[in-house]
Amino acid sequence: MASTHSPAHLPGSGSGTQLLDHPWPPAHGGGYGGPADEQAPQPADTNRHRMPRQTRGTAPLLGVTAVAATLGATGFASATPAAAPAIETPDEAPVALSADPGLALAARIQQQADSQRTAADETARLQAAKEAEAKRAAQQVEARLAAEAAEKAKLAAVNLPVRDYNLSAHYGQSASYWAHLHTGLDFAADTGTPVYAVGQGTITSAGWSGSYGYRIVETLPDGTEIWYCHLSSIIKGSGKVVPNQQIGKVGATGNVTGPHLHLEVRPGGGAPVDPETWFEQRGITP
Repeated sequence: MASTHSPAHLPGSGSGTQLLDHPWPPAHGGGYGGPADEQAPQPADTNRHRMPRQTRGTAPLLGVTAVAATLGATGFASATPAAAPAIETPDEAPVALSADPGLALAARIQQQADSQRTAADETARLQAAKEAEAKRAAQQVEARLAAEAAEKAKLAAVNLPVRDYNLSAHYGQSASYWAHLHTGLDFAADTGTPVYAVGQGTITSAGWSGSYGYRIVETLPDGTEIWYCHLSSIIKGSGKVVPNQQIGKVGATGNVTGPHLHLEVRPGGGAPVDPETWFEQRGITP
């Protein structure tokens, strides 16, 4: 059988194929495969299989050129980074969420809760306004009642008709110079001593009255009449008066034995009552 080992050939031989071997570096830095290239001698190795090596030619170069041209038209162009596509942001998130039935249900529940809370807040506001109005009304009523009470107290307030006096006769006494029992309370004082209104009221009568001499009749708000008798002069003959307002002067006119103020108290304009008891019931002791 003929041997399959091909004899070693030196580089530069005229054969179309060469055995593949590790090339030695060129002696003068030239390329491989040219007939002018000088290669270092290779060690003979008859025991190794050698693969035939294609002779260098222009075909590989043409392949590279075609690939480069293709890449230049497609690959290199596509290598240039393209502009990133614009991302459109939705105007409102609920547009995207409305497609989800669960989210839509949650939105309806939230809306219903908000409506209920708004209604509750409105109810609370109305209730608070109603309570505030009721409180104001109660305060107004309380203030009115207080004012009325103060007015009543003012109307009920009384004072003694004379400042400097002596009690010379009491209610119900009897004497020879009285045709009947004494009907009033006598405040003995010097002639000209001021006489004051015992309370707030209206003077309904003033003038000469027989045995009473000069007399002033004051009617109080409850209808009680106060008679001021034996006056030496009348200062206030009509109109409204207030407590401690001077209305006349002590005198000795009429049926008297000396200067004094004869005071009678007649509830409702009727029969006289004891003036001392009447004053004491109002916190004043004559």
